[in-house]
Amino acid sequence: MRVEPFLDGDDVRRVTPRVRRVVGRGGVVVIPTETFYGLGACPRVSGGVDRVFGLKARPRGMPLPVLCADWAQVESLVEVPPAYRVRLSRSWPGPLTVVLPLLEPVAAAPGGTLAVRIPGHDLLRSLLYLVGPLTGTSANRHGAAPSTEAPTAAGSLEGEPDVVLDSGTLPGGLPSTLVDLTGPEPRVLRTGSVSWT
Repeated sequence: MRVEPFLDGDDVRRVTPRVRRVVGRGGVVVIPTETFYGLGACPRVSGGVDRVFGLKARPRGMPLPVLCADWAQVESLVEVPPAYRVRLSRSWPGPLTVVLPLLEPVAAAPGGTLAVRIPGHDLLRSLLYLVGPLTGTSANRHGAAPSTEAPTAAGSLEGEPDVVLDSGTLPGGLPSTLVDLTGPEPRVLRTGSVSWT
């Protein structure tokens, strides 16, 4: 396990080649978000997705959410209904995760829908822009509390991630709000730090 400082733009540029190689071959990276540390793997690479499930001891029936740098990455994965575009534009980047129909199956969510968001962490978005979308489930065993410290997050897992991007102590707080937009009406699946009204 390699620990890398992740505090400024120079760090982003320095770690990008390594992160790209790691996730491309099915590896997993501990990444910071605007609240807690998460587990990043390429959502299209089954080996990386399998490792995330194993590191978290997460039930296989629970698809993994995916973090995107921008709208272009979101729309490379899912179909965004026109009725929700303005609402999402007002909330992203930020802690709002929405479930939308997949354009094509991916390893992170084989069931036809995918939870996506554009995170409110500037350095993470810069990394995502360079390496592509990554899974964004919290870096902890399933059912345990998420961590605001990179060493604690990495140490709480069932095995070692390949790389840990350490941004220091994160703010914590409520998780992202989770809304299912695949039905005739929005359905709030988890109330978090932003409201859906």
